[in-house]
Amino acid sequence: MAAPTLDDLRRYAVARTLFNATSLPQAIRRLGFVQADPIRAPARAQDLTLRHRVKDYRAGDLERRYAQLPIEEDCLVNYGFLPREHLALMHPREAASAWDAETRRKAADVLAFVREHGPVHPRLVEQHFAHGRVKNYWGGSSNASTHLLDGMHYRGMLRVKRREGGTRIYEAVTHPPADDSPTARAQRAAALIDLVVRKYAPLPSSSLTYLVRLLGYGAPHLSAQTQTALRLAREKFASCRIDGTTWYWPADENPASRRHAPDDALRLLAPFDPVVWDRRRFELLWNWTYKFEGYTPAPKRQFGYYALPLLLNDRVMGWANVSTHQGQLQPAFGFAGKKPTGPAFRAALDDELQRMTVFLAGRPDPRPHSGVLPLP
Repeated sequence: MAAPTLDDLRRYAVARTLFNATSLPQAIRRLGFVQADPIRAPARAQDLTLRHRVKDYRAGDLERRYAQLPIEEDCLVNYGFLPREHLALMHPREAASAWDAETRRKAADVLAFVREHGPVHPRLVEQHFAHGRVKNYWGGSSNASTHLLDGMHYRGMLRVKRREGGTRIYEAVTHPPADDSPTARAQRAAALIDLVVRKYAPLPSSSLTYLVRLLGYGAPHLSAQTQTALRLAREKFASCRIDGTTWYWPADENPASRRHAPDDALRLLAPFDPVVWDRRRFELLWNWTYKFEGYTPAPKRQFGYYALPLLLNDRVMGWANVSTHQGQLQPAFGFAGKKPTGPAFRAALDDELQRMTVFLAGRPDPRPHSGVLPLP
């Protein structure tokens, strides 16, 4: 295998994850994990990610079809959607922080309630138990029942059955017991590292270390094993060193292969798309710094509330903030360098905005209705 150049790695990073559009379950299986985010600007991150990889994908398709697909909402390096078979690598999950006796009692009562009533909305749990309010991660106040249900889901007592208006509907679940032998734990840790490398390769060495640390979210009970597996992985994965940075990728892939040829399409990517997720890699490959500022105070934003990276061929050259008004897109663009011009760029941009318009239109509601409009 010829030693890849930085240009090779850039083309490889783009082409390997922007595969030919396929079915929704196949795309999720190939990605291995799709990060979720609740902000809609103009759509949720998971939808913006999948629209480039699923044939005729429309905003909301994942939520509409979730209950019929072999996938789960769960944690890996962060929260999102993953094929059901990956859960066996992390469950039964042992949380890093143990519940006190009172919380365990409340969880047992809620679990018995869910088993008796079937899939439940958090509102029904709160109405029955009246758990009150708790301080949330951001320092504000949250519904204590919702907080408890989140914790039960994380610990594998519940799963997300479906969503209603974006709200998780939970049902009871029991994960099969795992082989807890040292060999089996080491194998699961190695498989988790393989999973994240196949999703985010090529990875700078520091990013690989960071991702393995983030696996402490999905598999905190395997933290010692993942650290050991990381040391072994550095020998197992293919690698090269360019300008002082060591890069890693799966040993059965060749970044210098001519088949890694990006197409001519212009794409507006989700802030968490695999192409741009790793900000260290982004700066090395495209020589400018991109930031997600959705949770940054407005006066401090450089790129905007929900800047979508703008990819053309193998170049991320700028970003767009996209809103809609009366069904019309209202994009605002920024560029890291000189703004591209010429008819080819304008045609590619028009095509992407048209695809975005169709994607955001969603699908007609197939449910019958009375013809009476709901109250605003």
